[in-house]
Amino acid sequence: MKFGVMFANTGPFATPEGAAAMAQAAEQAGFESIWTVEHVVVPVGYQSEYPYDKSGRMPGGEHTDIPDPLVWLAYVAAHTTTLKLGTGIVIANQRNPLVLAKEVATLDVLSGGRLLLGVGVGWLREEFDALGVPFEGRGRRLDECIEAMRALWSQEEASFEGEFTSFRRAVSRPKPVAGTVPVIVGGHSNAAARRAGRLGDGFFPGKGSNERLRELFGIMRDAALEAGRDPEAIELTTGGAAAFAPDPVAALRELEDDLGVHRVVIPPLAFDPEEIGPALARFGDDVIAKVA
Repeated sequence: MKFGVMFANTGPFATPEGAAAMAQAAEQAGFESIWTVEHVVVPVGYQSEYPYDKSGRMPGGEHTDIPDPLVWLAYVAAHTTTLKLGTGIVIANQRNPLVLAKEVATLDVLSGGRLLLGVGVGWLREEFDALGVPFEGRGRRLDECIEAMRALWSQEEASFEGEFTSFRRAVSRPKPVAGTVPVIVGGHSNAAARRAGRLGDGFFPGKGSNERLRELFGIMRDAALEAGRDPEAIELTTGGAAAFAPDPVAALRELEDDLGVHRVVIPPLAFDPEEIGPALARFGDDVIAKVA
């Protein structure tokens, strides 16, 4: 099993010193990856419900630092050597797919092929409004964005015809190191599970009990088979509640053996650049060394 650190680009880790401390500590402690979050803007007084906290509000409020994930990861790439660089998530349907494909490929090349592109539909309607992107139809827009980016990465003179994006004989270089970048579909809805089955290299439900995860993974596998894809080739990532169970090794083994989970991500174990190293090192010794 592999382990990652989520919310890596928030709060004190938004600074140059904090970013380097977080990433280097994770790499040294045996974590495989770190994962960023994204909001271009957070409109004050938003009414949309944040789906990952019972309060319906994002931790830290509207004024928390959230650096652009790709720029932040480029900085981190220069301070690490093996750590995978994950976006958890990029709200890809808010972005121009041609620009995003170029940014992603560039970062993948500069990092030596370490990028994991997590994408999702987004939940904050007020942010879409501020960006001038329709909230309705955002699922279709995301599907098309994924397909358009893969065309640009894989074809020397790429052509694509879609509902939202069309281009012919477009050259986009550099190409990703492996010819593509793994696209990991984030989200805890049935629609996200189906999207992961149809289009994803991975699936990362943001929340859910083991029973709910089993249901979502089943939906994903069915969708993959319907699309003529191998569901076993789709990498599964989950949140890290099991890592803090009374017997974390047993809980993590259950995720791996019973549900087929490949990666577990945990939040930062300290929100101080000076404390994050010892905190992650303890987790590495107490959990990763016994499970990974």
